[in-house]
Amino acid sequence: MDVEPATLTKSQAARRERVIRAALDLGASGGYDSVQMRDVATSAGVALGTIYRYFSSKDHLLAAAMVEWTHDLERRVGQRPPKGDTTAERVGDVLRRATRAMEKEPKLSESVVTALLSPDRGAASCQEDVSASMTRILSMALGDDFDPAFQAQVTRTLGHVWFSSLIGWVNGWSGFTKVSDELDLATHLVLDQYDR
Repeated sequence: MDVEPATLTKSQAARRERVIRAALDLGASGGYDSVQMRDVATSAGVALGTIYRYFSSKDHLLAAAMVEWTHDLERRVGQRPPKGDTTAERVGDVLRRATRAMEKEPKLSESVVTALLSPDRGAASCQEDVSASMTRILSMALGDDFDPAFQAQVTRTLGHVWFSSLIGWVNGWSGFTKVSDELDLATHLVLDQYDR
């Protein structure tokens, strides 16, 4: 059963957070396959059934962890605004920060990206949350000069490039340098025309 985090009591929210933290720790140390629900329950100090009250599957749990990660990135970007003289440079700065954070935790990054690919309904809901968070993050870099409809198209397009590049990395087709290069190229192709 899926439970909206906003509807949880303080103690339920704390348990849910412990479950997410346990999944993050397991994913960081051993990757996707090491995140077993029984181990998550033990590490979080909750009953196995408790996890399933909040998350429909392992993929839903890991995708929810990615939501938390993007919300954390959003807070950090809000505290330390994007740098750069041009729109493309500011957007590139944000995307590089996101990619560097994932590069620091390769096993965890592989885990959450794999989970986001799942057809699980809960994971799909998290995909929407991650996308919305990335849209808000990129909007900080784009500023207020763009038409909202165009801004939505830019953020959606660059979000797709970022995610597809991460899939290539997870599947072993490329490294993080290639992810960064593809993002940089896409950012300049889309935005350089607005900084002339």
